Amino acid sequence: MTRRVAFVGGGNMAHALATRLAAGAFDVVVAEPLAEQRARFAGPVTTTPHNTEAVQAASTIVLAVKPQVLQAVVREIAPTVGDNQLVVSIAAGVPIAAIESWLGADRAVVRCMPNTPALVGAGITGLAANAAVTGDQRDDAEAILRTAGEVIWFDSDAALDAVTALSGSGPAYFFAVIEALIAAGTNIGLDAQTAKRLVVATARGAATMAHSDDPAELRRRVTSPGGTTERALSILAERAVHEALDEAVRGAFERSRELARDLAGASD
Repeated sequence: MTRRVAFVGGGNMAHALATRLAAGAFDVVVAEPLAEQRARFAGPVTTTPHNTEAVQAASTIVLAVKPQVLQAVVREIAPTVGDNQLVVSIAAGVPIAAIESWLGADRAVVRCMPNTPALVGAGITGLAANAAVTGDQRDDAEAILRTAGEVIWFDSDAALDAVTALSGSGPAYFFAVIEALIAAGTNIGLDAQTAKRLVVATARGAATMAHSDDPAELRRRVTSPGGTTERALSILAERAVHEALDEAVRGAFERSRELARDLAGASD
């Protein structure tokens, strides 16, 4: 069997992953029913409107459809999925146990939680595998998701609810902060474009520094006693920003678990 990766679903995440993989060592096919979606794929990516046709000769099958339709898609391809094929799901909130039950056999399954910066190769993905996944299959799953950024493996897919709350939803938290800072910049006299340029560059630089150093220590270094940063941080503390962020992440975590239970219940 060739190192062929079959994507079931041709949305934005599938497009980002498939086009990068096709430039490397993998043969890539995408199954997508909508002709306009298939037309976005060019070059070495093969497309087809038929799911079962795509998965037949693949070593890895990537499920890249919405969670609400995942059960129907998995049940459709289940008779075609063989013992040596790896099934990788990037559908948010769907536990491995549900996918195993829909496949109806002992199959190798990896569940992933990427985030939207993966679309520009700057994402981070949490992965978890069931017991049927071999070492080589773990390597293949990691190679696929590494085209979108960093990867972190977890022992259980239950941990992916926390990943969803922190990094899956996380880009939206940062976008909200960026929006607020741009608005604050315009409120003190800057034009919106200049404010955006300053805020985005500052966010990028701060993230780069935090990647290799302790954020708390970095904050202390930039905070001079009696200075501008100390004044700003004292106001954030008064407004309980840390507590609000903790509650926000916890709310997302609880909602992720609720959705997982709903989807698992729908599979019964």
